[in-house]
Amino acid sequence: MTYSIRHLKLKTRMILVFGLVVLIQSGLIGLFAITTLKESLHDQIAQRALHVAKTIAAMPQVINAIETKQVETLPELALTMANKNDALFVVIGDRKGIRLAHPTLARIGQPMYDDEGDDNEPALVYGRPYTQVAVGSLGASMRGKAPIFNSTDEHIIGIVSVGFKMDTVQLISSQYRNSLLFAISVSLIASVLIALWFTQHFKKALFGLEPEQIGRLYQERNATLESVREGIIAINRDGYITTFNRAAVQTLELQKDTQLNGQHIRTVLPNSHMLEILETGEAEFDREIWLRDRNFIVNRIPLIQGGEITGVVSSFRLKNELDLVSQKLTDIQAYADSLRSQSHEYANKLQTIAGLIQIGSTDEALTLIGQESLSHQELIGLLTETVSDPILSGCLLGKYNRAKELGLNLVIDAESSMHDIPLSLPREQLVSVLSNIIDNAMEATKKQGNDTVFIHMTDLGQELIFEIEDQGPGIGEQQQEQIFARGYSSKSEPNHGLGLHLVQQLLPLLPGRLTLENTDQGCRFTVYIEKRQEKL
Repeated sequence: MTYSIRHLKLKTRMILVFGLVVLIQSGLIGLFAITTLKESLHDQIAQRALHVAKTIAAMPQVINAIETKQVETLPELALTMANKNDALFVVIGDRKGIRLAHPTLARIGQPMYDDEGDDNEPALVYGRPYTQVAVGSLGASMRGKAPIFNSTDEHIIGIVSVGFKMDTVQLISSQYRNSLLFAISVSLIASVLIALWFTQHFKKALFGLEPEQIGRLYQERNATLESVREGIIAINRDGYITTFNRAAVQTLELQKDTQLNGQHIRTVLPNSHMLEILETGEAEFDREIWLRDRNFIVNRIPLIQGGEITGVVSSFRLKNELDLVSQKLTDIQAYADSLRSQSHEYANKLQTIAGLIQIGSTDEALTLIGQESLSHQELIGLLTETVSDPILSGCLLGKYNRAKELGLNLVIDAESSMHDIPLSLPREQLVSVLSNIIDNAMEATKKQGNDTVFIHMTDLGQELIFEIEDQGPGIGEQQQEQIFARGYSSKSEPNHGLGLHLVQQLLPLLPGRLTLENTDQGCRFTVYIEKRQEKL
C-alpha cells in the first residue's frame, strides 16, 4: 500500500486525502447526529405518550366511570383521544390490569399482561407514571403509562396506556439519513474540487515538482552544499541565515558544531555587505576583500521571486594556491623583465667602456662607470625611502631599466611617498595596472621624439594616488573614449590595444579609478586606489 501511494501523483493523493477526510468526518458527524436524533425522538415521543396518558388519567369522566363501574363510555373516549393525539392506541385498564377500553373491542375484558415487554407494576403498584418500549398486538410502540387515582387521590383504581408507533422514529431517522448522505456527497464533490484547486496552486508554488522530487532535490542540495569547497551563506529578507554549509564554518574559523541557521547575519559577520544587496538588488561577482587578516574572493547574488527580493546568497573562499602561484609568476615576470633590461643596458655600456679602453681613453671610461653606478645608487636609494613594498619597487626599477633601454628617462618624484599600502591590496593587480600605464606613457613619449616620463606617488588621505605623465602627443576627446576599448591602438602592428583595456578591467577589483588629462607637454594618467577594506 505504501509503495503504491508513494508512486501516485500529488493531485491524486490530495484528492484521496481530502475525500477520505471528508468521508471520515461526515461519517462520524452523521453517526453522532443520527444517534442523537434517535435518542431525541425517542425521548420526545415518550414524553408525549406520557403526557397524553397522564392527561387521560386525570380526566373526571374516566375516574367517575371506573368508580361507578359505568365503563361503557370508555372505549369511545379512548378512541377519540387516540385520534386527537395521533396515537397508535389508548388503552384503559382497571386496578387488576383488565382492559376497559381498547382499539380492538374483542380484547376488552382481557388482561394487559399479554403484550411482550409490557409491565404495569410501576403504575398499578407504586403509582408512578413511566414510559417503555414494548411489542403488542398492534406492533412495536413507545408507551406512556400513568396510574388512575380515585377522586380523593388516595387509591389507585386503574391505569392508562398510550402508545405511539416506533415506525415514526425510523421514518424520521431515514429522512435525516438521506439528507446526511446527500450532504456527504456534496461535501465529497466539493473536497475533490478544492483538492484540484489547491493542488494546482500548491504545485505552481513548487514549480510543478512532486513531493518525492522535492525531497530528492533537498538531499541533492545538501550534498551539493557540503561538497563545494567554497563557503555558502544565504539570508532571508529580514537578514536571518537560512542556509549554510560546513565550508562556511571552516572558512570563517568558527567552532565545528556551530549552527548558523536562525542567527542574524550581523551576529556572525558584523560588517557584512549582504544587507546592502537586499536594498540594491545588484549582484556582485569576484569581489576581493580582506576579512580577519585573510584575503577572500566573494560573490553575492540576490534572490528574486515575484519581482521582490526575498534574500541573498553569498559564496566566498580564500584566495587559493592558484592565486598565490599567479602572484609569484607575476613577481618573477617583473623581476625577469627588470633583469633583461638591465643586462641589455649593461651590455651596451660594457661595449662602450671596452671601446674607450681600447682607444686609450681610460679617464672617460672611469667617468662613465662612475655615472652609471651613481645613477643606480640614487634610484635604489629613492625607492628605498619612498616605497616600502618590494614588489612595487621591483616593478619601478624594471620600468626604469626598460626606459633606459629605449633611450628614455623614467623620473620618479623625490617627494613621493608610498608606505601605507593595505595588506589586502592585491599586488599583482596593482603592478599590472601601473606597468601597462607606464608602458603606454613610454611608447607615447618615444613616438613624439621626447625622452622623459614622470612619476609621482602619494599615500596621504584615504587613497593611493599614482600620477604618470608622458611627453607624448596627448589624447583627443574622441580618443579618450576609445583608448580603453579592447584592440584599440594608434599603432598598426598586431597584438596592441590590450594594455589600457586590461587596466580598465582590473581597477574595479582593487577598487580604484583612473582619470586622464592633457598637459602642455603630453598627457597625465592619475590612478586612485581606495585603502578601505571591502565587507563580506
